[in-house]
Amino acid sequence: MTDGTGATTDASQALWSTVRTSVAWLDAANGTGEHERAMRLMKLAEEAGEVMAAYIGTTGQNPRKGVTHTREDVAAELCDVIITAATALHGFSDDPAATLERHARRVAARIDAARGDAARIDAPGTG
Repeated sequence: MTDGTGATTDASQALWSTVRTSVAWLDAANGTGEHERAMRLMKLAEEAGEVMAAYIGTTGQNPRKGVTHTREDVAAELCDVIITAATALHGFSDDPAATLERHARRVAARIDAARGDAARIDAPGTG
C-alpha cells in the first residue's frame, strides 16, 4: 500500500514483514499442501470468532461474566484477523501485497462510483 507518493508506508512494511515471517514459520512446520491451505482459512474463521468474543465482552452482555474486554482488545483481535488473512492470502497469490493493493483500489473505485464521486484512484507512483 502506498502513501500517495509511491512510498510504502511503515504500517504496510510491518504487516508484510510479519506475514512473511509467519508464512515461513508455518511452511517449515506444517508444509504447504492443500490441507495446510485449508487450515489457514479455518484459522481465519477462528480469529474472527475471537473478535466477536472480545466485542461481546465489551458490552457486558453475559451477566455471569460482565464486562471482560476493552475496545483495545477488540482492535487487537481485528489486527490478528488482518494478519491471519494476509498469511492465508499467500496460499492463493504469488504477490499477496500487490493482490491486496489491487483489490483495495477496486473496492475504493466501487465506493466512489456508488457515492457518485468523480475522484480518480491513482496508480502507484502517480501521486
